[in-house]
Amino acid sequence: MEETLASLLPQPHAQPARLHEAMRYAALGGGKRVRPMLVFAAGAVTGADPERLKVAAAAVEMIHAYSLIHDDLPCMDNDILRRGKPTCHIEFDEATALLAGDALQSLAFQLISEYRLCETAQAQLRMIEMFAHACGSRGMAGGQAVDLANLGKSISLPELEYMHILKTGALIRASVLMGAGCGTALGGNAHAALDHYAKFVGLAFQVVDDILDEAASTEALGKTAGKDKERGKPTYVSLMGLDGAKKFAAELHANAVAALETFDLRATRLRELAEFIVKRTN
Repeated sequence: MEETLASLLPQPHAQPARLHEAMRYAALGGGKRVRPMLVFAAGAVTGADPERLKVAAAAVEMIHAYSLIHDDLPCMDNDILRRGKPTCHIEFDEATALLAGDALQSLAFQLISEYRLCETAQAQLRMIEMFAHACGSRGMAGGQAVDLANLGKSISLPELEYMHILKTGALIRASVLMGAGCGTALGGNAHAALDHYAKFVGLAFQVVDDILDEAASTEALGKTAGKDKERGKPTYVSLMGLDGAKKFAAELHANAVAALETFDLRATRLRELAEFIVKRTN
């Protein structure tokens, strides 16, 4: 994935060089690459060409990198550390970081429209539509807006779940469905099962994030620990307690694995990633 991103991103000395350097700084050299791994794992279920999966995975990771740049800005979470190094606006400046995020988002959509990823143009248009939905006001951007609007407020568990289905879950769901979409089309029941898996692991990812923000160190996380509590963000830990959040994460993991019962060994990687997501330490 690192090699693919390095080849698809603008080269660092191409003009405007500083912007391209910032894009590469944010996207390369760190991160768990969970979303690209989900693209490849779902692609294995439908027998997708790895060359197609590389492009889809790179596009997803570029969107994720752009979201982290913007999340860290002073107008959002105002953080100085990401993936164990200074955040993009600290390493460069706020304006360059903002533009780097914008450019990464544009490049992601350029890639999934420039390369052939699906068997038919109609299927690829549906993929692009789904990806755009996941990134926009009814997906990741909307979830961030809801998050910011609820700083310091008490919200219910269903409201918290809605927020994170958008903020975190939408792009994880898109990763799974895009990976599967690069291969042979699934029947209705199989597609629905994969969608259920994606929704469960997407929510589990956020629950574990909340747990780690409470229980892990800054050194282990590579970002500032305890920031959510400090800013008064509603989290699964603040609503359910640490033990309750851990139990909920385990339930989501079990539900994700159960959703894959109809699949054979081709879904092995998806099962392994569900376990990784709930047992990770950063």
